[in-house]
Amino acid sequence: MTTEPRIALVTGASRGLGFSVARALAGRGYQVWALARTQGALEELDDAIAADGGLRPTLLPLDITDDKALERMAEAVHQRHGRLDLLVHCAIHAPHLSPVTHLDVKTLDTAFAVNARAVQKLLTVTDPLLGAAEVPAAIFVTDSQEGKALWSPYHATKEAGIAFARAWAAEREKAGIAAHFHHPASMPTATRARFYPSENRDALMPCAEAAEKVLSLI
Repeated sequence: MTTEPRIALVTGASRGLGFSVARALAGRGYQVWALARTQGALEELDDAIAADGGLRPTLLPLDITDDKALERMAEAVHQRHGRLDLLVHCAIHAPHLSPVTHLDVKTLDTAFAVNARAVQKLLTVTDPLLGAAEVPAAIFVTDSQEGKALWSPYHATKEAGIAFARAWAAEREKAGIAAHFHHPASMPTATRARFYPSENRDALMPCAEAAEKVLSLI
């Protein structure tokens, strides 16, 4: 008798922590739906998983701020599997560091769209799918930079997204959806390089190692 694999959706799966989480899940027998904007980078993930001998992922080259695309994604998951066992939200936008008084509208709008509003929409479309799973779980990557000069566009928008996720977790606790919030160690990601361009990256935790710590939560 063949056991159907568990179904996981990983956002930000084209690089960094999201890439490593998606790769590790596929290696553990999950059917991964890998979401990111860049088709080529997702194909690199597919190649890496194939080389590992893992279960080949379903690639979702879409913009997480595209509401209609997220709705179509959720419908596709529903049609194929009828449920979602695991959501791992790693997608992030890293706006440039800036004094509060120098911020422009475009920078703020983009950061809020990706880091905050997209979280609410993602939860809206995946909630019924998670509710249909026997043992559903969701993992949200946190990264508080509270009170640090120049970090307000990143911190404010990232924390707004986490606020949506924490409220949803409280609202859905009685439904048996386990929500985890994880602040990973510093990793040599493109996001971090934008904030610390001159940093010695040799001392940072490899993304693959950080991914194992994420998956230890489930």
